[in-house]
Amino acid sequence: MLTLGIDTSNYATSLAVFDTNAGEVVCDCKKFLPVKAGQLGLRQSDALFHHTAALPDLLAELGTKADLTQIGAVGVSAKPRPVEGSYMPCFLAGVNAAAAFALGKGIPLIHTTHQQGHIAAALFATGERELFEQENLVFHVSGGTTDLLLCQGAERITPLGTSQDLYAGQAVDRLGVKLGYPFPAGAYVSEQAAQCTEKVHPKVSVKGVNCSLSGLENQYTKLLAEGKDPAYVCKYCLICVAETLTRMARAALEDHPGLPVVFAGGVMSSDLIRTYVSARVPGARFVPGKFASDNAIGVSILAAREQGAWQTTSM
Repeated sequence: MLTLGIDTSNYATSLAVFDTNAGEVVCDCKKFLPVKAGQLGLRQSDALFHHTAALPDLLAELGTKADLTQIGAVGVSAKPRPVEGSYMPCFLAGVNAAAAFALGKGIPLIHTTHQQGHIAAALFATGERELFEQENLVFHVSGGTTDLLLCQGAERITPLGTSQDLYAGQAVDRLGVKLGYPFPAGAYVSEQAAQCTEKVHPKVSVKGVNCSLSGLENQYTKLLAEGKDPAYVCKYCLICVAETLTRMARAALEDHPGLPVVFAGGVMSSDLIRTYVSARVPGARFVPGKFASDNAIGVSILAAREQGAWQTTSM
């Protein structure tokens, strides 16, 4: 059986097809939402419009890569997180498209969340399928979250820690936009940071499994005002995020020793952050950028698991 996943986040419209027999992602496609130069994202009404406009073309593109007549279930991220009150209008575009597809074919429709999709994609990309059946510490680090979670697979999630103010992705994007890069700016900040060979020693604010990142924005704004090279400032920003995550992970491991630590979310696409954290956090798992950034891959996998069509216990 094939399962279709649909995710309409605040950053991108994405679709994916998962083959339950092969246990493989057949194909996926994604389109980032257009954001005007100098802006830090879209109003929800604009995001909803762009998702609605993009979905038919992306579905047609997906149809050139997979036989959509074989889709047996549809999964969709219906809200940001699996908690009461979690809501963003942009996800309505995906829900409506998924419902129409499922009703038209008479197949099951599975509602999940954007965060659970991120977690499932990250667990899958590690290649360690047993992670779906055990407890893991999972970081979801993006423009809308800097969350440390205790997860049983991707289905049962217990929040442990978070940022008390600014999220890591917001800090990175705001720096990138200051430097004239388009939003989302993470890839451009990473490219700049890679050009800096100078060591940086950032100041971080971490208390146990919680952190504060608002000071980071003040720090890099001051560095730019002092005439520091943009490459240095970008490296400073990313290393600050990396050190923050490292300290949060170590604090969590004190209470949950030996658990794998899996990093999901668009910010974790950074090679610099990955290298820094991997050297300092035992059991850290990072995944390729395709599985870390916003995508529908995890949603398609969760649809398969919900239908009992993809088992991991025997793998």
